[in-house]
Amino acid sequence: MSRRRIGFWYRFAAVLCKPPLMVLIKRDWRGMENIPAEGGFITAVNHNSHVDPFAYGHFQYNTGRVPRFLAKSSLFRKGFVGAAMRGTGQIPVYRESTDALSAYRAAIDAVERGECVAFYPEATLTRDPDLWPMTGKTGAARVALQTRCPVIPVAQWGANHLLAPYAKKPDLLPRKTHQVLAGPPVDLSRFYDKEMTPDLLKEATEVIMAAITVQLELIRGEKAPATPYDPRQVRIEQRRRTRGKEETRTQEEQETAVREKTAQGNTAPEKAVREMTEVEHEKRHGK
Repeated sequence: MSRRRIGFWYRFAAVLCKPPLMVLIKRDWRGMENIPAEGGFITAVNHNSHVDPFAYGHFQYNTGRVPRFLAKSSLFRKGFVGAAMRGTGQIPVYRESTDALSAYRAAIDAVERGECVAFYPEATLTRDPDLWPMTGKTGAARVALQTRCPVIPVAQWGANHLLAPYAKKPDLLPRKTHQVLAGPPVDLSRFYDKEMTPDLLKEATEVIMAAITVQLELIRGEKAPATPYDPRQVRIEQRRRTRGKEETRTQEEQETAVREKTAQGNTAPEKAVREMTEVEHEKRHGK
């Protein structure tokens, strides 16, 4: 299998992006020897800043194996950005549409043509409070098992110091260091020749995410939580708590209504007796 030529658009993007990246961040890049020199492969990368696709893209570009990212389809539609996305061979992702599987097919085709496809398995910026990798989506595992290509786990750290997740303003000074560590290929051989059930894909994805997390532990010099942050489970728990609060509030409102009704019921006889007493008093005094 051949390797993708860098081409005009990638070189043009590098001319535009590399100078500001060189100025804004220092580089501590390791593990380039684990990037295959030939043939198709996948890189599975953690995501903790809106800047890190550019910083990681710089690392990958310098290996000589330019990546094809999966990116939301709206970026491909108009103007210079759309032209650059199409020219550099990025893969559009059409979410919640009839074309949703086209990204998966395009990724398989790219790998089979000998290219590098870069996956952010978390599919979004990490929600983990300490920015550890979350649970992943199964797309990278699906492509890897379909093609049996190498999966290179890549951890990065430092772009989040330049631009924190969901922050709008970068922190430029002091100059930040972007650290990247590419690990050896993930061993997924035990999943080969098996039916790609949801459970199997979930297990393979957990193996990939664990390999990324190990690389990030080496960069950060600390251990990640034993259980990865799972945004789906967090949402379920939040909904459960919300329902619990609503049920408690409804029960309290019902109890209050019953007390008020009971109080009104107890007051009615007293009011009737009081009115009868007043009438009798008026009769006796000739009023």
